[in-house]
Amino acid sequence: MMTRARLGTTLSPLLRSALAARMANPIYELVPVDGLEQAAAALPPHASVTVTASPRLGVDATLEAAEWLAARGHEVCPHLAARSIRDRAHLADIVARMHTVGIRKAFVVGGDGDALGEFRDGLTLLQALEPLGGWLEEIGVPSYPEGHPTIADRVLLDDLRAKQRYAHATTTQMSFNPDAVASWITRRRDEGITLPIHLGVPGVLPFPKLMTMAARIGIADSMRYLLKNRSLLGHLVQRGAFGADALLIGLASTIADPRANVRAVHLFTMNQVAKTVEWQRTLMAELTS
Repeated sequence: MMTRARLGTTLSPLLRSALAARMANPIYELVPVDGLEQAAAALPPHASVTVTASPRLGVDATLEAAEWLAARGHEVCPHLAARSIRDRAHLADIVARMHTVGIRKAFVVGGDGDALGEFRDGLTLLQALEPLGGWLEEIGVPSYPEGHPTIADRVLLDDLRAKQRYAHATTTQMSFNPDAVASWITRRRDEGITLPIHLGVPGVLPFPKLMTMAARIGIADSMRYLLKNRSLLGHLVQRGAFGADALLIGLASTIADPRANVRAVHLFTMNQVAKTVEWQRTLMAELTS
């Protein structure tokens, strides 16, 4: 197990205060597989939660998990994967289903695998969602500080710029490199990207648990996930588990910078909720002591 850096003694009072403000109520990302209910039992009351999507599990699994979480008082944001939605009628049904149970947030991604219908990327889905989802309080989109394995950086920038019209925030993919994330944020602000940022941060991910979860998600989904988060596997192999302390220390000045506009911390739990919540509480105690 990795030795933790103590943020309370490493950061200045100003940086500790800025980080504590974001970490007090983070967003917990869950995967809609068997055992989600048991994992979610460790969530704090009225937590902000997002539920992922995959081509193998389909949109219904995401929505069913989101509905279950919303019924238990959590603020839920399901992932809507463009390639898993057949057509505009299917999208209208999804939006109506969300509205019925009071889910007022959505996270729009392109998704993996073959497209089921007319939506092939997140931008086209956002455009179709605009006349249907005016009541939504927040629409999020992904961004990639360390790049994407199959999409050029220039294309990613142009895509994010186009999505600004429809989205309210962007969540950065998981990274272990604070310098890469900080420089990416600076460049995006210089290039006119003004979306508030939800900072993607690893939860507490023991390597055996990650491999178990990967097997349950499916090998194709797992390989895509690891390709999109290329530094994840190496850190877990070397350390056994990873908490986000070092990443947060390296990004504390960025989090405190108003121009960066980091609004929230997004925790990739891979359903290791209890350990991630325990880490978050320990971190908050250090930051506020």
